[in-house]
Amino acid sequence: MHTPDPVLPSAANGEPAVLALRDLETVVKLRSGVVRAVDGVSLTVRPGETVGLVGESGSGKTMTGMSIVQLLPPGGAIVGGEVRFAGRDLVGATPDELRRVRGGEIGVIFQDPMTSLDPTMSIGRQVGEVWRLHRGGSRADALARAEEMLGRVGLPNPRQRLQSYPHQLSGGLRQRVMIAMALVCRPKLVIADEPTTALDVTIQAQILDLLEELKGELDIAVLLITHDMGVVANHTDRVAVMYAGKIVEEAATAELFRRPRHRYSQALLESIPRLTQDRSRRLYAIGGLPPDLSRPLSGCRFAARCRFAQEDCASAEPPLAGDATHRFACLHPAPEEEAQVGVAGTATSLGLAETADLVACEELTKEFPLGRGLVPGRKSLTVHAVSGVTLSIRAGETFGLVGESGCGKTTLGQMLVGLETPTAGRIVYDGVDLAAGSRSDRARRQRELQLMFQDPYSSLDPRMKVGAIIAEPLTAQRRGGRSERQARVLELLDQVGLPSSAMDRYPHEFSGGQRQRIGLARSLALHPKLIVADEPVSALDVSIRSQILNLMRDLQRSHGLTYLIISHDLSVVRYLADRIGVMYLGCLVETGTGEDIYERPAHPYTAALLASLPDPDADRPSGAGAGEAAIGGELPSAVDPPSGCRFRTRCPRAEGICAEVQPQYTPLGGEHRVACHFPLQAAHSAPAPAGERTD
Repeated sequence: MHTPDPVLPSAANGEPAVLALRDLETVVKLRSGVVRAVDGVSLTVRPGETVGLVGESGSGKTMTGMSIVQLLPPGGAIVGGEVRFAGRDLVGATPDELRRVRGGEIGVIFQDPMTSLDPTMSIGRQVGEVWRLHRGGSRADALARAEEMLGRVGLPNPRQRLQSYPHQLSGGLRQRVMIAMALVCRPKLVIADEPTTALDVTIQAQILDLLEELKGELDIAVLLITHDMGVVANHTDRVAVMYAGKIVEEAATAELFRRPRHRYSQALLESIPRLTQDRSRRLYAIGGLPPDLSRPLSGCRFAARCRFAQEDCASAEPPLAGDATHRFACLHPAPEEEAQVGVAGTATSLGLAETADLVACEELTKEFPLGRGLVPGRKSLTVHAVSGVTLSIRAGETFGLVGESGCGKTTLGQMLVGLETPTAGRIVYDGVDLAAGSRSDRARRQRELQLMFQDPYSSLDPRMKVGAIIAEPLTAQRRGGRSERQARVLELLDQVGLPSSAMDRYPHEFSGGQRQRIGLARSLALHPKLIVADEPVSALDVSIRSQILNLMRDLQRSHGLTYLIISHDLSVVRYLADRIGVMYLGCLVETGTGEDIYERPAHPYTAALLASLPDPDADRPSGAGAGEAAIGGELPSAVDPPSGCRFRTRCPRAEGICAEVQPQYTPLGGEHRVACHFPLQAAHSAPAPAGERTD
């Protein structure tokens, strides 16, 4: 029996749905069994409306989107239900009919543009090819249409870019090309599958604003698939929450964020670190893992992980009920008057103690020579990755480093742990200049300064078992005998919340969150004092992310650790960090406490970063820096950075002096400092605390 199409509010003034899924069922046949990836999904999208589809990895979001256009993986098939698009059912469509719909009437923006674009074809040819396939015409007409569309999506110099190849463009520009390909034929529906996951917050804001603008201009319906609740809050009209192949809640966006009724939706929202989060309180973490969809399931699929589950949840499957504007499948929903998800307190300072510096960077510089290339007479090129950075990290604190990709954050972290050698400047660790130190000083650095890599899968040897991976630093440093190393590995597995049986398994047998725990255990093996954590949770679902963040805080307290957290996720840094540094194109432009940076940003770049931040609180303006406009344009090349202030080419406050003179660090009071000729904040009137540092 088909679920009736609910009458839901939309921006379409009651127009018929462009897309209507009715009891859609999609399976994927594997050697080990049949996975019911999409199990009875009903959903509508109307003209001019953006519907968000959210949930953890494996919930069925992407499989639902790909079922619409039948771009399913090997073994995948629709086995039930309807996909009604513009009045016709696509489930029974022939391959020729589907080819006419894909690209022509339904555009798809894939998650990773680099793997979705043909590396052997120019940008102009790829965009123009979509036009020729669906609209006909000459190659010249297709190129003209491609140039027009590339200009409309904000690609700089579209005529020159027609001959460029994907590898010659930045991530943000490649995503604009993907959008141009999806929209070049003016489709009725666009399926955007995690369109901004791999992008910086500034580029993400540009892409999402662009989609909003083009949606209104072309009257396009959008199905936005994402795990980012902030993106959903700011850029959708309605939200459908998926769990284990089913939609468990559906409502207008503002309604769902104010009053989530399903306990899974409520848990997702509580797991998000907010800018106003009380840092002294633990994040809520959803325990356990989603169910195995290849096995028969009974009752509520979320019951095993739900803190509110009761006896009947294990036996009775809840229907998708409620009124026409808010539906949810929960036997014991959050009471309407209590369902609003509030922030767990307000942001508080943990009280920075005046402790000694554990590590200090003084005028630290790193340059990478590129050579002359193949052009005769061409002068040597140099990448200016880090330029004169001075900062200190105190024992026991967490220092956060934020900025766009390419700003030098990771290079600075690699210099601290010895993976890169500074071109100039020095690093002082525990009072010792590492460049001038003895062999024993360098060996001590290798033990006590450790790196937690961004991608735990690619940084773990797939041919080694987990026990050997964690023990490898102990073996390399000749610490203890075989039995002692094994005991240390078991101790570390217990500390990061993994069973002892993990020792005998390989990295591919673990989930992303578990692999991140393995990477953390390895970094702890030698009892380090400082851990440089490079994007430690960027690849994780919101529910797993909160588990890892809580674990890092717990281990910091129990081991007396000092952290340098490198991230483009400003909410994560706000929750973890005592002090924060903002980097732009190799330079440190602002430092301060969390309250300094997030409540009273002084550098225009910092304010623009905050203005670009998606805010999961739907009734608040986006970003703590909402008074400033979100940053525009692309990051300049580190090969030829702008003179003077490097941010001046994108800064709305820039004047002549900004091009001529590099701004020096100015103390604003307390921990707050800024390098800007025209800061947004003046020096604090209150006197600086005793012992204030001036370096």
